[in-house]
Amino acid sequence: MNKNKVISMTMGAVLSAGTALAVSAPSQKAPLQEIGQGEGEVNLVVWEGYAQPEWVKPFEEKTSCQVNVKYAGSSDEMVALMRTGGGSVYDLVSASGDASLRLIYGGNVQPLNMNLIPAWDDFIPQLKSPPFNTVNDVHYGLSYEWGPNVLLYNTEAFDTAPTSWDVIYSDKYAGRITVPDNPIHIADAALYLMSHSPELGIKDPYELTQDQLSAVVKLLKKQRGLIKKYWGLASTEISLFKNDGVVVGSSWPYQTNALQEDGVPVESTIPKEGVTGWADSWMLSSEAPHPNCAYQYMNYASTPKVQAMQALYFGETPANTKACDAMDELQEGSCTKWHLNAPASYFESIYFWKTPRKQCESGEGQECTTYTEWLHAWQRIKG
Repeated sequence: MNKNKVISMTMGAVLSAGTALAVSAPSQKAPLQEIGQGEGEVNLVVWEGYAQPEWVKPFEEKTSCQVNVKYAGSSDEMVALMRTGGGSVYDLVSASGDASLRLIYGGNVQPLNMNLIPAWDDFIPQLKSPPFNTVNDVHYGLSYEWGPNVLLYNTEAFDTAPTSWDVIYSDKYAGRITVPDNPIHIADAALYLMSHSPELGIKDPYELTQDQLSAVVKLLKKQRGLIKKYWGLASTEISLFKNDGVVVGSSWPYQTNALQEDGVPVESTIPKEGVTGWADSWMLSSEAPHPNCAYQYMNYASTPKVQAMQALYFGETPANTKACDAMDELQEGSCTKWHLNAPASYFESIYFWKTPRKQCESGEGQECTTYTEWLHAWQRIKG
């Protein structure tokens, strides 16, 4: 982004961010009781495409809060950045469900006062107090946007549209495949095996026993030899499709939009095995240096128009139900396209990112592998 100051810092070890849940305990800090005078700036850690000038610049002009942006390529990086300087560097993070509980139980984010965010009343019920940002009825996150991880493909490389994730494990496309450089991608492979290896007994792609994880690792090690390059930032995947001969991969709708705007012949689809996905939350650092500007930004980002702009730019669905009309004003039919007109069934069809934990909820008496084990597995997969 060329109109906002982008924070440039050397990131500490991401591995330390990958430890499972309990580092300390949720912050007991009292939430802000009123929004005061802005501090003049706010520091964000966000996914690419989450802080575009089209909606950031009007906020800056309205509030005099300069928005400083640091892009992150993974949830591990987000967690590490939010712990930088003891949490006193960044104010807000657009955390996905595989990071939010780590931040909560690590004491890295503070409780929020939903009375200071009126638009929260208009959120879909599933995102008012979801388990990935609300613990013991305490809100540590404000839901934002959500959507699926899709199969992206070059239409010139396929006679017919692919209907299965098979293609990203196929020798036919060796050297022309890309997938995220992210341990949570293990869940995508687990979801694939839920359909193709039912004897493994996988019921939840984020709840894997040691034997199930070993089977997933075996599949992903085979896939490693087919990968052109793993992508961290969305811009890396865009470049791979534009310049490096990649024709198929796991992606976000954002990359589809960007590539189509540049005239690259791509489409995306939801394969028959289903999809994983994200539901992001704004979370406020326990030691946020600019809490008033941060609350002003959360309020602004929760309004129907901004949520609509964000949704159409990235290719996702707003939390605010009133964004439906705003979406259709910007792009006719887009509310229906992105399912905000009937969010419940669409929401239930996505296996949303969550932090793998030792306790299996989907199987009685079983012990699951933790995120730390997934992180080590991902290192083995990549060699």
